[in-house]
Amino acid sequence: MPKEGGFLLRLSEDYGENTAFFDGRLRVGENFDVIKKVLAVGQGEVTVYYIDGLFKDGALQKLLTYLLSVEKMPETAEAFLRAHMPYVESDVVRDAETLVTSALTGMAILLGSTFGAAALCLDVRTSPARSTAEPENDRVMRGARDGFVETIIFNTALIRRRIRDASLVMHAARVGRASGTDVVVCYMKGRADPRTVRYIKARVHGLDTDALTLGHQSLAETLIRTHWYNPFPKIRYTERPDTAAAQLLEGGVIVLIDNSPAAMILPTGIFDFLQESNDYYLPPLTGTYLRVVRHAVFWLTLFLTPLWFLETKNPDVVPDFLAFTIPNESGRLPLFWQLLLAEFIIDGLRMASMNTPDMLTNSLSAVGGLLLGDFAISVGWLIPEVVLYMAFVAIANSTQSSFELGYALKFMRILLLVLTQLFNVWGFLAGLALTLTLIVTNKTINGGRSYLYPLVPFSGRALLALYTRRKKRF
Repeated sequence: MPKEGGFLLRLSEDYGENTAFFDGRLRVGENFDVIKKVLAVGQGEVTVYYIDGLFKDGALQKLLTYLLSVEKMPETAEAFLRAHMPYVESDVVRDAETLVTSALTGMAILLGSTFGAAALCLDVRTSPARSTAEPENDRVMRGARDGFVETIIFNTALIRRRIRDASLVMHAARVGRASGTDVVVCYMKGRADPRTVRYIKARVHGLDTDALTLGHQSLAETLIRTHWYNPFPKIRYTERPDTAAAQLLEGGVIVLIDNSPAAMILPTGIFDFLQESNDYYLPPLTGTYLRVVRHAVFWLTLFLTPLWFLETKNPDVVPDFLAFTIPNESGRLPLFWQLLLAEFIIDGLRMASMNTPDMLTNSLSAVGGLLLGDFAISVGWLIPEVVLYMAFVAIANSTQSSFELGYALKFMRILLLVLTQLFNVWGFLAGLALTLTLIVTNKTINGGRSYLYPLVPFSGRALLALYTRRKKRF
């Protein structure tokens, strides 16, 4: 029986040796949830291994009942599969470690006294799962109300339900020496860029990691090379099956990870984050208006407070029609420190709301923000203009659903404030140049597509589509 590193490469011809191997590898005597069941089938014997809680009770019960009624034990595993295995998802496997891994994922393993160096692997898996409810952070006014969940087979089914095309490929891989996490690369053959697909597949299969403990974030950190100083995200996430299906039809690649409801959309540029499902569930005119507003608000979240701060440092060059934006009072703290303090307060309120019970979240965050703002103005820590502009920035961040992009804009906004405080106009211009450099030098997953597409390379039609919601031809 060939071995490597103490593990079997293939099963033995001896039934007793195979059962002893599985008893040891699955630690039957130590694990209460690893179940071993021995059945007399005809003149032979069958041993079944499965994990409690990860199998379909009804299907396995009926199957075991049927096996007890078999009068004659076939001579090979293949013959047993053809004659006495009515279960749909079943196969003959000879690799020992593959069988062990399959058992740990929830499959049932059948060893037979007449099977020789083979076993039957039955996919009777089921996983604890919540309902496919609409994602909380990506809602629509009209449209589908289902969302991805932590069970990967449910997620692939939600996509298959929307794309009934034979060119849709679901390529499965298993990542992590200890976790053995299932990862699926989804793409439309003939629409997705073959180089991108090959690169993603090679990276997924080549990952050398012990476990994907944090789901999609663990995979992202090992899949894509990033520079710590560049905060702009390379991956767009969605929990909506309709969004994932639309990206597949447009030539994108979707990566699904078991135990995570977030689907990774690749490749991703900065303008891709400004698309929302609501744009397509509403008429073209309304969808276009929402897109224009979203783009305008996106840039305001980056430049509003730095530009206002620059105005206050140079009031003599401010036009008369904008003179009302210059504050009459500066408060007890310098304006620069007021803006930084407001940035940190907003993050503190956000973290507090995340750890607050659902029934209190909205009221606590709203009341807390009002009280803090009112007291801060009363004691002179903040002036009303700072509270107003920072409140707008905090709310405006919710116009796009990417937390990563929201914090990238926050870091760039703070950088602009710091440089403006130190070097005035030249500092603001240097901050603009640095922000643009970070965006331009950011790369997509394989570098095959620019992060600034459709600006670089320029595509007028694609650029127009970013701002206008045209009528679809069905």
